[in-house]
Amino acid sequence: MGTAVVVGSGPNGLAGAIRLAQAGLAVTVVEAQGRPGGGARSSELTVPGVLHDECAAFHPTGVASPFLASLRLDRHGLRWSWPEVDLAHPLDDGRAGVASRDLHASVATLGEDGERWRRTFSPIVRRFDDLMGEVLQPVVHLPRHPVSFGRFGAKALLPATWASARFRDDPARALFMGAAAHAFGRLDTPLTTSVGLLLAASAHAVGWPVAEGGTEAITRALLAELAELGGRVVTDFCADSLEQLHDLVGGRPDVVLLDTAPAGARRILGDHLPARVRRGLTRFRYGPAAFKVDLAVEGDIPWTNETCRRAGTVHLGGTAEQVAAVEKDTARGRMPERPFVLLGQQYLADPSRSSGPVNPVYAYAHVPHGYTGDATDAILGQVERFAPGFRDRVLAVSTRGPAALETYNANYVGGDISAGANTARQLLFRPRPTLDPYWLGIDGVYLCSSATPPGGGVHGMCGFNAAERALRRLGVG
Repeated sequence: MGTAVVVGSGPNGLAGAIRLAQAGLAVTVVEAQGRPGGGARSSELTVPGVLHDECAAFHPTGVASPFLASLRLDRHGLRWSWPEVDLAHPLDDGRAGVASRDLHASVATLGEDGERWRRTFSPIVRRFDDLMGEVLQPVVHLPRHPVSFGRFGAKALLPATWASARFRDDPARALFMGAAAHAFGRLDTPLTTSVGLLLAASAHAVGWPVAEGGTEAITRALLAELAELGGRVVTDFCADSLEQLHDLVGGRPDVVLLDTAPAGARRILGDHLPARVRRGLTRFRYGPAAFKVDLAVEGDIPWTNETCRRAGTVHLGGTAEQVAAVEKDTARGRMPERPFVLLGQQYLADPSRSSGPVNPVYAYAHVPHGYTGDATDAILGQVERFAPGFRDRVLAVSTRGPAALETYNANYVGGDISAGANTARQLLFRPRPTLDPYWLGIDGVYLCSSATPPGGGVHGMCGFNAAERALRRLGVG
């Protein structure tokens, strides 16, 4: 039996560890923090009994992930729960763009743009499983569904600003642009339409569910699966070198997976890295940051738009033009007065997170990389903008700015929770221009974090893909 060490216990690290253990390797996962999970952890951050997701919160890619689905994690207690409405994007005039698993109902809310929205998303929704099988791999691969993938790719190449302009009225335009804004960067650049298409389509195809009992339930299920396969996890272990990992398992392991940012991989591997790989990782760019605010709120948020009161996720940024403008400012290092805010009402789908009438509210704003200011008031202001009287219902506040997010998870360099800028170049080739994005040029050593394809999200596919690459090289199935 071979041996493997995985550095980092986020969803990608655990997915990679499970795949290696399935193939018969003896797997040890090391984690610098005292609790495993990376961005998939949950805690009582405000008042006792009110449970907050610490980073990852909504899981369209989790429920759509081929590898996670294959594990049948329901055996370990994982349950998905959906809100009545998956996504809403309110406007100052009281209207809102709405997306839910019922595409027809969503179309009916979009007025004159309804039919155009249907024509845009129906083909993607019909072939959603096939498409996810393609996009959850490196972009350069031999597709199993070339027609579907090719049609999607032709649309995905456009800037999101161009795609949103195809709609005539503000609700549809803003709804699409808010989904595209998950790219954490400028929306007037090529390929940003891809993010909007995938996330909006996922709302219609599989929804944006939460994990019952908090996102940490995903981590617990993955840990249980790994333990069932004989793997072990060592916490409070800060990996500093390859030699340290060798000592941990009593010799050189057959496989090392690094669920780390490229900067972390450079630190651990040091002089072992070939010069060409080091240059590529050094050029890796990080993107804008998040500023996170968790709130304990008495009752529900008093949204002006009634549909927002039933939505699990609410995007706060105004019109499509306003969202594009503030995202451009943020990417250029300027803090906007009204930043784009993603707000979560997970308790609507999972009431177990609340304590009596006190509910957890999750929110983060897009802010410049490494931002050192306090965006709390700007975030609360964006909520108040669309829900007058909201501030009066806030009982407690917990905040994490970019520096605190990086302390919480070293992969969030400068507060970048996407683990890398989603520029056109890095959407196509991450973490560096190569046809082998996981291998680090050292025999048996691979990168498996969200800095590798397919990028961010609790889907485990970066870890699975890296593990598959390692097993092929070992000749193990």
